[in-house]
Amino acid sequence: MPVMDIQGIRAILPHRYPFLLVDRIDELEPERIVGIKNVTVNEPFFNGHFPNFPVMPGVLIVEAMAQVAGVLVLSQIPDRENKLVLLATVEEAKFRKPVRPGDQLRIEMKVARRKATIAKMFGTASIDGAVVAEATMLCKLADRADP
Repeated sequence: MPVMDIQGIRAILPHRYPFLLVDRIDELEPERIVGIKNVTVNEPFFNGHFPNFPVMPGVLIVEAMAQVAGVLVLSQIPDRENKLVLLATVEEAKFRKPVRPGDQLRIEMKVARRKATIAKMFGTASIDGAVVAEATMLCKLADRADP
C-alpha cells in the first residue's frame, strides 16, 4: 500500500496535468522519501521528443525528483496550503540510461542539509534497481502569495 496516493499528492503539490510527475509515495520519513512515476506512452512529451524512439527528457526526470522532494518538505509544514517549494539549484545531475514508455521510475530523495526555509537534497531515479539519473538539488520554501 502506498503511503500517499495521487489524491494525497494533489492535496500537497500545486502541480496539475501535464506537469504533475509523481503518481504515488511509497515511503515517507523525516529525512527520506520514495516516490513512483509510471512512464506511459501517452505522456504528452513523447509526441515530440524522439517520436520514433521515445525517451523521457532528462529535465522532466529532474522535475519529477524535485516534486518528490517537494512532497517531503511540504508534508512537514503545518500551513502547507500557503507555501510552495521552489527549485533553487540543480547540481551534479547525471543521466545514465534512457527512460522509455513502460518504465517505472523509483525516485528516492534524502535530505543532506536543512535550514529554516532551505533543504539540500540528494536523489536518485532508478528502474528495476538500476540508477538512471541522480542529482543534488536545493529546494526553497516560499509563501504562495510571494514566490
